[in-house]
Parts: sequence; structure tokens; C-alpha cells
Amino acid sequence: MLDQKKVDASKKQIDKIVDNIDTVIIGKREQVTLVVLALIAKGHVLLEDLPGTGKTTLVSALARSVDCSFNRIQFTPDVMPSDVSGFSIFNQKTNDFEFRPGGVMANLVLADEINRASAKTQSALLEAMEERQVTVDSNTYKLEEPFMVMATQNPIEQFGTYPLPEAQIDRFLIKLSLGYPDFDQEVTIIDLGDSAKQKLSPVVSSKDILTLRESAADIYISPMVMRYIVEIVTATRDNPEIQIGSSTRGGLALASLGRTYALSQGRNYVLPDDIKYLAPYILCHRISLAHEAKVQGRSEQDVIGSILSGIAVPYYDEDEVQGKKKVSQKEAAERSKAAAAKQPATAASKPADKPAASADKPAAAKDAPAAAAKDAAASKPATPAEAATAGAKKSTPTKRTASKQTDTK
Repeated sequence: MLDQKKVDASKKQIDKIVDNIDTVIIGKREQVTLVVLALIAKGHVLLEDLPGTGKTTLVSALARSVDCSFNRIQFTPDVMPSDVSGFSIFNQKTNDFEFRPGGVMANLVLADEINRASAKTQSALLEAMEERQVTVDSNTYKLEEPFMVMATQNPIEQFGTYPLPEAQIDRFLIKLSLGYPDFDQEVTIIDLGDSAKQKLSPVVSSKDILTLRESAADIYISPMVMRYIVEIVTATRDNPEIQIGSSTRGGLALASLGRTYALSQGRNYVLPDDIKYLAPYILCHRISLAHEAKVQGRSEQDVIGSILSGIAVPYYDEDEVQGKKKVSQKEAAERSKAAAAKQPATAASKPADKPAASADKPAAAKDAPAAAAKDAAASKPATPAEAATAGAKKSTPTKRTASKQTDTK
């Protein structure tokens, strides 16, 4: 387990990066923090939002805050896979082929409007994102760490675009949406203009990011929290509203980002509320809704919120969650079964009026139990009296006024 002094030092460095980006991205500290944590957790980020909401500015600000290399690839239908991964060219002077690196050969890569490139070009990122290497002409080239791909796409303009396949979407650690700022924040943004972006300077180095990764790997996750992660992931596969549930990669992402989030909170252990807070960001883009759920107007955020409200948060004491008192996997399994038996009869597949968390504004970790209780109450079935009253209202005929018709002979 990580020493508390190292935890405090790591937290200060994370706050330093977020504070630096906050001078440019006004009023979006939560999203900025998640992007920074994704970099530390060896993940990639998919930003999907309307034009002009600061997606590209966020990526640029992160690149300026970390002293490392940065490349931008503007995806269009005519971009070739070799533009992304690189290619070999014949050198007449040396009478041999030499490798020319592509746009992906950098620490931070911005894949701008990724869904405008063809499927062939999009697939050039698959190996780089998962294996952190590229293969050109049977030669493999390792990518320099830290490495992260931040992709942007516009959800409203679908003409001339190529939707990302599920295999590639699954490789993104989180999916974010910045949204519009409020009135006062927008006034501040307009007042600052481009001056704030030009003043940005690096506050950490690439070596600092690698050190933070080592610190996050030493964050403790108790067996109870591990089982809670698996319960959430497996629930997405058994839910009738979901056609395709999350893969095992979703559970690994929850554990990885959970460790990093705990580090940013100044803790050397992960709480179940950390997992509940992060779940919508990690799982919503990893599931495919069934046709019935789409017809009912349900979104991925709604379904994940219902699942979270239907799973009992595991009981724990401080000594166990901090690793001071060890809990066996058998004991953790028995506690999970006992907690599930005490959980109110709330089916995870039933709609909830307000999900426990959404991809845009998830419930805070400290408010997660209250939000889950509220969702459980909202999803209870109606009593027979209420059902009878609703049925009577629905069956009441609408009064109509008939007008006499006079036949003219």
C-alpha cells in the first residue's frame, strides 16, 4: 500500500495540473479532473459534444500543462492509415527503406473529428491504443510513454461520417461531454479570449506522469470493492434493456480509474462510492441498448443509473477498506449475498425517473447513497389502488359535441 506522504505529494501534483487547465477551461473542473486522471490511468478519452464547447481547447491545454510531445490529426475521409501509423520510404542515398513516423507517434495525440475518417483509417488506431505500438511493414515500433489518445466527435452532424465500431469505442477509458457553460462562466471566457491559452506553461514533466502511474498502481482495493465492480459489470450483461453488455475491459477500467480517483482524493484505498461515481463515465459507451429500451426513450445513462440503484453498496469498515484488516474472498462473497438479500426488491431493469448518475453530471460520491435510495423509491411498482385509479383515468371517454346535419331535398 502507498505511503500517505506519497499520496499527499501525488495529490498536489494532480491538483497542479487541473488548476493550470482550469485557467482556460472555465467551470468544467470535474471533466478536466477526469481527463487528467485518465492520462494517469493509461486510458484514452472520447469527447463527444456540440461544436465550440471547448473539446479541442481542453486537449491543447492538457498538452501545454504536461511537458511532452503533442500531435494533432485532423481526420477527413481522405486521410490514409499510413498518415496515422507511419510508412516506409525508399532512400536512394542509402539504397534502403527508412521509416517515417505518423501522427500517432507522440505522447498526446488529438484525433479531431475521428468519425469523419473511414473505417480503414480508424482501425489504424486500434493497435496503438491497446498495445501502445504500431506495426508497419512487419516492423513493430513502440510508442513512448506516457501515451494517450483524445478523440473528438460531433453528435449532430452525421452526414459524411463513419460511426466508430464497438471494438474501438471499447478502447476508450471514458466518454465525456463538456456542455455549455453557465452565463457568468461564458462572460469570463469571452473576456479572457485567447490570452489565457497563450499563457499556459508546463507544470509537470512526462516523468512526473510516469511516477503518478506508479503511485496509482499501489492504491489498495479491498475484495469487497472488487466484487462490487464485477457485480456492476455482470449486471449489464443480464439486463433485458441491454442487448450487449460491458466486457471485462469495463471492469478493469473501473479498477484502474478507481485507484487514480482515490489518489486524487488523498486516499491510498478505494471506496465503493468511488466506483459508483465513475461507473457512468466508463460503462455508458460500452453497452448497446435493446430495441425496446430505445423505443421507450431510454438512454444509456438511464439504464446504468437503474443498475447502480439496484445493486447493494457493500458494507465495510475503515480497517478493511484501508487494508489494515484482511478479508478473504469467501467472506467477501458471503457479505455480498447477505447485502443482496437485504436490498429492497428493485429490479435493475425497471426504469427509474432519475438515474443515480448520468454521463454529463453524475452524482457526487458523497451523495451516491442518497441518490440510490431516491432512485429505488422512484422505481417501485404502483400499488393496486394507484393502478386502478390510473386505469380509470385512462379509460374515461372524451366528450364530444355533435352538430346536427340538415338534409336539403
